Amino acid sequence: MKASKQAGKRTKPLPAGEKLPAATGLRQRKQQETRERLTRAAMALFLERGFEATTIDDIATAADVSRRSFFHYFASKEDVVAAWQEDASTALVAAIIARPADESLLTAAESAIAAAVKRLDPTEAAAMARLKRDNPALQARDQLKYEKLERALADGLAQRSGRKSDRLKARLVAMIATGAMRVGGESWLCEGTRDKPEAFVKRTFDAIREILK
Repeated sequence: MKASKQAGKRTKPLPAGEKLPAATGLRQRKQQETRERLTRAAMALFLERGFEATTIDDIATAADVSRRSFFHYFASKEDVVAAWQEDASTALVAAIIARPADESLLTAAESAIAAAVKRLDPTEAAAMARLKRDNPALQARDQLKYEKLERALADGLAQRSGRKSDRLKARLVAMIATGAMRVGGESWLCEGTRDKPEAFVKRTFDAIREILK
């Protein structure tokens, strides 16, 4: 209880115009760096050894932190994967908002997704997809990820448009784009990952446009 009260005090909003103390800013940066280091170490181990074979002690050792420190950031191994996915979703939404104003909602979503997957290593992406496919706990989290992503994409598309009349369209495009990512990813994996991920994104959205004609 005492720790929770202290945490609440640290996160209390500052009065308008008051700057964050330098010590607090430094502490937050270090915490973020540690969180990212844990995430990178965990994902590397999951891909190398498999999810079940990787222990929390393995992750903590690889990230050069204590087991106790791991639990300051994550409650479980599944939470590390969820955090990695949420970070990717946040970056995708930011990319959609930054797309040119003259692009249609569907094209903006496609372009942002294609740019995002282009930065992925195809071998690692395929390994991660198989990892989630073969683990029931990660499968459940993956479904939740897509639900959250759909809402985030809808908000991003609506924010990009700025018109209330486009909110329904934004939600529908977000639903289509999220489905395209899920179905396209599964198809890409089933077809042996022969195409580059961004090429498969184009094929998927071309199929969507063909259906919508």
